[in-house]
Amino acid sequence: MQAETHPLEPFFQQMVRNSYAGKLGIHDASITRYVANLLCEFSEAKKLYKVRDEHGKPINAIEEMVRAADPVHGTAASFDEERAVRKHIGDYALFVSGMYPESMDPYRRRHGQQSFEELVKVGKESYYIVSQFDVAEYAEEAPMFARLSDWFDRCIYGLQLVRDELTEQKPGFLPARVN
Repeated sequence: MQAETHPLEPFFQQMVRNSYAGKLGIHDASITRYVANLLCEFSEAKKLYKVRDEHGKPINAIEEMVRAADPVHGTAASFDEERAVRKHIGDYALFVSGMYPESMDPYRRRHGQQSFEELVKVGKESYYIVSQFDVAEYAEEAPMFARLSDWFDRCIYGLQLVRDELTEQKPGFLPARVN
């Protein structure tokens, strides 16, 4: 029995492929598939903040997410949980920096939120850490996370191209971005 796909998956697969392969020369089917699936996952807002504190409250600050990933000094109960949280941090950083870079504006920075540069740094680092889990069930996908870490800036730019495509006014397509 085949797993059910997200209804937006074919659409996002094409959008990401057009930007990554067509415009940036990133001909990596596993990364294209991964990023398109990430867009599907985060099309449901509740999944954007799935890292929780000890009381079950969603964590939305990147610094708190990093602390939650630490199995020694943080709240991660195991190294598998560290990997899962670090993977989410990388996903979150890629998504936000590519699709919503304006959320890193100076006002937010003055009020304790992370800067764009900090978000990118933590995203790259998180994917690198995930790539180091390269044994057993993680061995096959570890090299893809290493490439995501290495190509993080290009992947952000590719998502910005996707965003631009989505927000251009085209009759019968999608409305322009709401500010």
